[in-house]
Amino acid sequence: MQLRPASAVEVRAAGGVVWRPTATGGSVYAVVHRPAYDDWSLPKGKLAAGESELEGALREVEEETGMSCRVDRPIGTTSYIDRKGRPKVVVYWLMQATDGTFEPSEEVDEVRWLPLSDVLALLTYPRDRTLLGALGAERLDLAR
Repeated sequence: MQLRPASAVEVRAAGGVVWRPTATGGSVYAVVHRPAYDDWSLPKGKLAAGESELEGALREVEEETGMSCRVDRPIGTTSYIDRKGRPKVVVYWLMQATDGTFEPSEEVDEVRWLPLSDVLALLTYPRDRTLLGALGAERLDLAR
């Protein structure tokens, strides 16, 4: 039997592209700041043992943003090598915030609710911008 090194084990994670409507009929999206990495990203995190991707996405979004959400639909997947050299796959759902209040923590110290164009400018990682870029194109098509 051949063993794979621990660094080759794929990390599974899930998260949300969380939105809420504005008073003017538009939408704003949640972006979280993680002080440990000094980055701006979408809310996400590793799956707990036995947890489905959707369960993990809802849990992580609530932990990081304080928001309970209604899931709209799957929106996409990103994959990359994490800071420990492991392959990581993150599955995202588009979800609408329905209730909740943000409380800063060691993991996430700020949440910003911004229009899609401002979110794209603020996000640290190109993979997150690519995921949201597809949403932006889709929203433009729906507006026509």
